[in-house]
Amino acid sequence: MDTRATQSRNRIARRLAAQRGMTLIEIMIVVIIMAMIATGVAVAVMPRLEDARVKSAKSDVAAIRTAVQLYLAENPSNCPSIEDLKNDRYLDKGRRTTDPWDQEFVIQCPDGDDPDVYSVGPDKQEGTEDDVRAGGGGGE
Repeated sequence: MDTRATQSRNRIARRLAAQRGMTLIEIMIVVIIMAMIATGVAVAVMPRLEDARVKSAKSDVAAIRTAVQLYLAENPSNCPSIEDLKNDRYLDKGRRTTDPWDQEFVIQCPDGDDPDVYSVGPDKQEGTEDDVRAGGGGGE
């Protein structure tokens, strides 16, 4: 009788051990589902990230343009650089002076016109549709 009880306990223990673990297929299915969810989130978030960068660039361009206008009111014959604006305290020294794509903002002061301040945009090339502008040069 003792052997039957031991064999019975061994069978039950083996069944429980087999039921506790996960098979490789189950783990792969979970990983695939997680990858699909991550892909869906990435597809939904990436366009928003680019929109946020454009909005940030527009805000920075407007702030720099205002600083350029103040500078030109006191120094009408000299178009400032970003460094001039920072050194003369028209811009905070700690302010970021590159656009969200790590390119320098462009400042142009045509004679008799408002200053043109812009970012070259995501493609990093001047004169394309995605340039982010404020002032004399028109655009966004």
